[in-house]
Amino acid sequence: MAWTFTTLKSAIQDYTENTETSFVSNLTNIIVQAENRIIKAVELPNFRKNQTGTFTSGNAYLATPTDYLYPYSLAVIDGDSNYNYLMNKDVNFIRESYPASATTGVPKYYAQFDDDTFLVGPTPDSGYTVEIHYFYIPESITASSAGTSWLGTNATEALLYASLCEAYMFMKGEVDILSNYEKRFKDALQFLTLESDGYNRKDAYRSGQRRLDVS
Repeated sequence: MAWTFTTLKSAIQDYTENTETSFVSNLTNIIVQAENRIIKAVELPNFRKNQTGTFTSGNAYLATPTDYLYPYSLAVIDGDSNYNYLMNKDVNFIRESYPASATTGVPKYYAQFDDDTFLVGPTPDSGYTVEIHYFYIPESITASSAGTSWLGTNATEALLYASLCEAYMFMKGEVDILSNYEKRFKDALQFLTLESDGYNRKDAYRSGQRRLDVS
């Protein structure tokens, strides 16, 4: 049975036997934290997509998409539509390789500078078209206009037990009950991981991914 936001909230209250006002008012945050647990623990191919944009000449920084979680690849697309993939390094490597930001050219490397920004090297010398292939943060079941979400439909046990784990931590509940829910969550997560691994083994490097223009 797929979860909706309403049925999931009811299930959490039933399992915890808690209808106290402050607990109920925090259920949205509890469920969002549970969703984050799942999407950060397993690389689900359903949450990968492409987005295109442009570098700014003379600017070594590139903003990440608003729903960005972590990268899969970053590429400069030349005038013949060829993809030139950048190597993923750390910030120190790029700064040591290009200590002068005035050193410009076609970027060869990129690094995660902070949650919202990439650093590239060398500094772009033109407004190159760039495409990022990345794992994204899916719409939360708490905000879905459809009433449910991919996790609510396809990862029902993982979402339930992750929510119960977060709920019991919020409640400072019994350790043995929390441990039981943690075990059930890990079992559900293992199933998701095996399902994801099976998909990735048959997945082409970039097959079936949509390209979305940066607005």
